[in-house]
Amino acid sequence: MSAKLGSHFMPKIMFTGGGSAGHVTVNLALFPRLRTDGWSLVYVGSVTGIERELVRAKDVRYIGISTGKLRRYFDLRNFSDQLRIVKGIFQAYTIIRREKPAVLFSKGGFVSVPVVIGAWLNKVPIIIHESDMTPGLANRIATRFAHTICTTFKESENYLPAGKTSYVGALVREELNFGDARLGKTLCRFSDTKPVVLMMGGSLGAQSINHAVRESLPRILERFNVVHLCGKGNVDASYALAGYRQYEYLNEELPHVLSAADIVVSRAGSNSIFEFLHLRKPMLLIPLTKAQSRGDQILNAESFESAGLCRILHEEEMTSETLLKGIHDVYSHCDEIINNMENYQRTNALSVVTEIIKQAAANVVPN
Repeated sequence: MSAKLGSHFMPKIMFTGGGSAGHVTVNLALFPRLRTDGWSLVYVGSVTGIERELVRAKDVRYIGISTGKLRRYFDLRNFSDQLRIVKGIFQAYTIIRREKPAVLFSKGGFVSVPVVIGAWLNKVPIIIHESDMTPGLANRIATRFAHTICTTFKESENYLPAGKTSYVGALVREELNFGDARLGKTLCRFSDTKPVVLMMGGSLGAQSINHAVRESLPRILERFNVVHLCGKGNVDASYALAGYRQYEYLNEELPHVLSAADIVVSRAGSNSIFEFLHLRKPMLLIPLTKAQSRGDQILNAESFESAGLCRILHEEEMTSETLLKGIHDVYSHCDEIINNMENYQRTNALSVVTEIIKQAAANVVPN
């Protein structure tokens, strides 16, 4: 292995996870802390996935491997994807044998499975992170190989092996704490005093949300300015309206735009909603339906709603009218929701997970 903590070698940690931004942001949150502590960082993901762009933007060495999507339903592509996964396992095994990381930290997503298996074959301790209340398919596979499973929700312990599971709370990117609201409004060219609504359908976009937003835009803009993160290839130049700014995705500018936002309309991916909670941003959540997912976002949203942290608009009920009504409802209850957010119990997740990583590495015997 690359190092045992306390030796003269620089310890190395390997990260994996991808397919969507939600399977990367937890890893991004750990980068600064581990760098400060003297770790060398390397990331293994897919050749062309969104994780490649996000990780390289943080100046972390990135290695791409073959990956295949994991599906819960029959699809002819399952056969070719299984071959890609097998190829990815051999590639990951070879890379890990060469890189000799002290620990692998996996955020999940189909990208992570070959890397987790490659690490296990090399006897590298594996720490995985599950953001949602219930584990996704990739993490369900990974749990059998894991040394420790870190969870964001306390309730996740009911769905995971008791001896391996550790509740740590939400890992939030520290850079979000340094957003400048005035700069965010300047970036969006908002010059008036209207409150700002940030609309986002996830890193890959959401056609149903995009359609409802644009259909209701004239009425929303009567009271609000709107920042719309609509996903790759979904910017529509025909909507050149005052008070409306659309982007495919925001990276370095996101902390400033989030700081400028008064409320957020979003899917209910765990990483995102905990970041909004951390920043005290009242939310209208539109979770993925059970037809689109395993229902994890519905559970996430219901947990937040029961704590008074959000309102929910189910996609099956979403129209331009219900979206407009939901936005007004959240904004009119901002003070109440923010008060609930102030009282929400938090953990020092970054420190806890960093310590778990150090303890796992301390038990590695150098080759």
